[in-house]
Amino acid sequence: MRCPFCGYEDTRVLDSRELSEGRAIRRRRECPNCHARFTTYERYETGPITVIKKDGRREKFDRRKILNGLLKAFEKRPVTLEDIERIVDNVVSTLQKSGSVEVSTEQIGKIVMEELKKIDQVAYVRFASVYKDFREIDQFIEVIKELRGESQKQSD
Repeated sequence: MRCPFCGYEDTRVLDSRELSEGRAIRRRRECPNCHARFTTYERYETGPITVIKKDGRREKFDRRKILNGLLKAFEKRPVTLEDIERIVDNVVSTLQKSGSVEVSTEQIGKIVMEELKKIDQVAYVRFASVYKDFREIDQFIEVIKELRGESQKQSD
């Protein structure tokens, strides 16, 4: 693999780890030319999924959009990039297992929110505010009340 820093053709793998129950491999690499270190990910490709947008437009599914949304939701939260990648992998896996070739943004958002609910309530509220397009503070309060109600049910 080519070094993203100096363009040298032959980098060395320092460490490989299986991620997401074997659905991906994370490799830590080093360039022998400039000694820079970087990380790469390998994932297998599946059939294309088309996303149906709120306005009816269709576009090719892009896992990076989920990743970017999660990075914003988890900003300054105690969660690693590897944890966030695992969430994205779980969302993609759920979509693939559904067998659908078309999926709405609403369905994707619900799956992401279920994953977030398990990990970080602050990130859940942040993501919900964008996904559900909150316009008023009462919408934040309602989501927080729902989360508190669910966490109290689980502790009973």
